[in-house]
Amino acid sequence: MEKIASFQKNHDALQPGLHPFPPANGVTTFDLRFKKPNAGDFISPAALHSVEHMMATVLRNSREKENIVYFGPMGCRTGFYLLTVRLDYDDVLALLKACIPVALSLEEVPGAKREECGNYLEHDLAGAKEELRKYLTILENL
Repeated sequence: MEKIASFQKNHDALQPGLHPFPPANGVTTFDLRFKKPNAGDFISPAALHSVEHMMATVLRNSREKENIVYFGPMGCRTGFYLLTVRLDYDDVLALLKACIPVALSLEEVPGAKREECGNYLEHDLAGAKEELRKYLTILENL
């Protein structure tokens, strides 16, 4: 089998930031790298889950909601994937800088009730906000 694009990147060289993949079938995948891979610092499962709920909700309610295909976590717990259409790097960078403060203003994790979530007991709003604050600082320095 062919190696998929995300496994072709040298993870030891990856730094936290925003990394686009070449578009495929009209969809551009962005690697939102919160943590340096293989450095021993990972996002906790509960915070990862909460960031997913928070950012998926905020992005799908943003001015670019029609261009958001998917937002979800990396299994390695070092970041997230954002799949978009009709958005370039600068668009996504500006969108994230606008949406993260909205996520940080949330007083509860959206969709975290038993009837809304398949693992409703595993959320960490405070941990998610801490990870989002750190990532926003990374984005502000790009």
